[in-house]
Amino acid sequence: MKDRILNNLIKKEINRQQKTINLIASENFVSPEILKIVGSPLMNKYSEGYATKNRRYYPGNQYYDKIENLTIKRAKEAFKLGKNWHVNVQSYSGSPANLEIYFALMNFGDVLMGMALASGGHLTHGHKVNFSSAAYKVIQYGVDEKTGLIDYKEVERLAKKYKPKVIVSGATAYPRKINFKKFSEIAKKVNAYHVADISHIAGLIVTGLHQSPFLYSDAVMTTTHKILRGPRAAIIFCKKELASKIDKAVFPGMQGGPHNNTIAAIAEMFFETKQLKFKKYQKQIIKNAQVLAESLKKLGFNLVTGGTDNHLMLINLNSDGLVAEKKLEKVGILANRNSVPGDTKPFRPSGLRIGTPAITTMGMKEKEMCQIAEWIYRILVKNESQNKIKKEVEKLCLRFPLLN
Repeated sequence: MKDRILNNLIKKEINRQQKTINLIASENFVSPEILKIVGSPLMNKYSEGYATKNRRYYPGNQYYDKIENLTIKRAKEAFKLGKNWHVNVQSYSGSPANLEIYFALMNFGDVLMGMALASGGHLTHGHKVNFSSAAYKVIQYGVDEKTGLIDYKEVERLAKKYKPKVIVSGATAYPRKINFKKFSEIAKKVNAYHVADISHIAGLIVTGLHQSPFLYSDAVMTTTHKILRGPRAAIIFCKKELASKIDKAVFPGMQGGPHNNTIAAIAEMFFETKQLKFKKYQKQIIKNAQVLAESLKKLGFNLVTGGTDNHLMLINLNSDGLVAEKKLEKVGILANRNSVPGDTKPFRPSGLRIGTPAITTMGMKEKEMCQIAEWIYRILVKNESQNKIKKEVEKLCLRFPLLN
């Protein structure tokens, strides 16, 4: 017997996704192949332990071992890594993965240095409400409030003053390229580990459209469900000498059995990143972001840093970002409220974060970016009829079917 209530809710959610312009920078749509793998019988098995060490705590894992090793192999190939790098593909998601890295490399009470939330950093980079702040002494760096850019001299000054054990580079809402080499140089001066969080830009790195952190880092973490267009999970890369510490921190330190169906889907994701169309897709993400940014600027919106080098941009509204978010959501445009430099209230920030990965996956290009900018202007500035714009949005979305 089918669960009609749940089935109805799932159908409604799929319909919502089809009729929505998703500008949330951390969301995307996976391929039909990945959907099948995640929903396959691979989820039926426990496989605590590691295939690479031939140490599982349950029998019957001979095929899971091969799947996990294949995923590790493809992860290394995607980022062009040699034997001096180790890969752990078992992390459930980005936040646990970052905490697992800290757990491996630091003792409780050591100094952690990361980017402040209002400047574009993630909660796990040391924000006061996160476990990372409870477990470690946190020093946070920001950006120049006038330019919105990372001030590397200030990062170095803080590092020399507070002597962190780990320095985290990477961001969740920073629209410009990150200089991992500079972070590495700073970390070496204070004898700190350099950990790069590339969750938002991993696809750009795989395709050579952003500087790679691997020459300059001790550990690298990426989620797989954002710009890489994979399942909801994370991967930890580390120098070979840190492999044992990282693996022990993941299991048994913070996790139990890995999600085998998800690991298999990551292997499929890396297969897809090898295809020529994936690089074209990443280039189109950047083109779309730049056209959308320029269109918004022409309509009078104030963008943090004046534009974007990657897949996202930040609008400084100088007003309540939550109000703007809700107005856009009512017409089928999703863009999350976000802190901008100078904000002090994360839940009621004065900015919007906008990203192009999901709409680029749908097949939208430059022409659609100009139209989306116009709708944002008509809703937030002109206060035009929500019903009229909602119909226009749905009409556009239906031209780009998700499940075909």
